[in-house]
Amino acid sequence: DDYALPHETSRKQINVKGLYMDIAPVTNSEFKKFVDATGYITMAEKKPSWEEMAKQLPAGTPKPPDSLLQPGSLVFQKSNKPISNLNDVSQWWAWVLGTSWKHPNGPGSDLKGLENHPVVHIAYEDALAYCEWSGKRLPTEAEWEFAARGKGKENIFFWGNDISQLPEFANTWTGDFPYQNNLEDGYELTSPVNTFPANSNGLFDMAGNVWELTSDWYDKRTGQKVIKGGSFLCNVSYCASFRISARMGCAIDSSTDHVGFRTVKDP
Repeated sequence: DDYALPHETSRKQINVKGLYMDIAPVTNSEFKKFVDATGYITMAEKKPSWEEMAKQLPAGTPKPPDSLLQPGSLVFQKSNKPISNLNDVSQWWAWVLGTSWKHPNGPGSDLKGLENHPVVHIAYEDALAYCEWSGKRLPTEAEWEFAARGKGKENIFFWGNDISQLPEFANTWTGDFPYQNNLEDGYELTSPVNTFPANSNGLFDMAGNVWELTSDWYDKRTGQKVIKGGSFLCNVSYCASFRISARMGCAIDSSTDHVGFRTVKDP
């Protein structure tokens, strides 16, 4: 895999027991059933605690005004010009007050027409709460990768090794990231689950659309969990995380519009 990053190597063998897995990420309509039944409030809907935030910031960092300490989440914002330095993610991420799973694109947005899209702006504890309610759990990284790999034991992608087929099999960023999306795969942001072909295990969206939370630590010291699968923002020139072995870390106390989850159940 020519795109493999250092934190994805080297190979190791892990035994995985049998399990049942959702065929697609949890959708907005499914998450709404959970919220309607329990009255649950997600992290993105709660006012941030300055005391907790201060623990993660350099000593002496001044407290921001209360007008900024309001509920919100990270939202992708397309650049208005080509970008050469892709190391500065602040060029396409913005903290938008009033953003949550109910308002995925900021205040004034809603879920009309997005009922069958993956739920986003979900923090790790929100996913755990849904799992507890549904009697399921999050997959481990190895379980997720085993399920994604299916019958293609040596494949780089769930459909094989031909990257030119990417627009046919996954919702990713096609074009000049993060400036221009040519919509070759039909979508710029999230897409309805089950839109693209399933893998050999009958699982949909095992590449692209939204990153998916797992239960494994990426870095326990910094409070990050492993996420798998890539998202609608993955591009060959950037992270190419539509590969089966791709992995990233996601802070457990934050949420974005390109991270969701699916659940598993033990036999």
